[in-house]
Amino acid sequence: MKPVADYSPYAWRARIGLIIPSTNTINETEFWRMVPEGVTVHSARATSTGEFSEAYFQRLREAGMRCAEDLATAEVDVIAYGCTSGSIVCPLEEIVADIEGRTGIRTIATAGAVVTALRALGVRRVAVATPYVDFINEAEREFLQRRGFEVTSLHGLRLGETQAERRAIGRVPPEHVYRMARLVDRPEAEAIFISCTNLASIGMITRIEQDLGKPVVTSNQACLWNALRLAGIPDRVDGYGRLLSECTTLPPSPEAGHRFETKAA
Repeated sequence: MKPVADYSPYAWRARIGLIIPSTNTINETEFWRMVPEGVTVHSARATSTGEFSEAYFQRLREAGMRCAEDLATAEVDVIAYGCTSGSIVCPLEEIVADIEGRTGIRTIATAGAVVTALRALGVRRVAVATPYVDFINEAEREFLQRRGFEVTSLHGLRLGETQAERRAIGRVPPEHVYRMARLVDRPEAEAIFISCTNLASIGMITRIEQDLGKPVVTSNQACLWNALRLAGIPDRVDGYGRLLSECTTLPPSPEAGHRFETKAA
């Protein structure tokens, strides 16, 4: 093989493949803001139409499988299924297994990455803020409880009863995300989890951590962190919370839908 066949001008450390709902306008932007030098992000958009429902998430999952096959042609090192609610309503274990079976590429799903992040931070009691409608909020509460977490409080904006509302999640101001975090915080909560890959939140992580005195996990932050660590990138990334600046390895875990191989820091 000629030497140039292994060369990648910008992704000389790793390529991350990202599957997102077609209406999502936040996930890619936040990944690019956080990603370290030598790592690139390559996204594929899964057609996303209609209001939030179980049928909507199943259609999204099927479209995501086609996206995964496209990403495989870009020779990405890791694939991330970038939808928190979609990897809860549709079992994340099945999503990950399907993508890996089709592509042979190591895969994570956002909901699993969040679980891994909370475990890496040593958290068991978590306050949760979401933009979701009630049936997704309850599914998320049950998802976390089944994995050993106590949900001390949960607040949702109830956006998504129509397609227009679902799109509006990407327009929620970061300042309101800050207010949501303060609203759900409880003395017994060990961390704040801000859910949804289409909710602009990473710019508020440091301020919330400073003001509340506890770590903050967001969907995009956790997903990128998990993808980087799985790809063997141990960099401490400052400015986006304790997870990226302190947790350089993935914790051992039986959880499917994310990975637990560790690299030396």
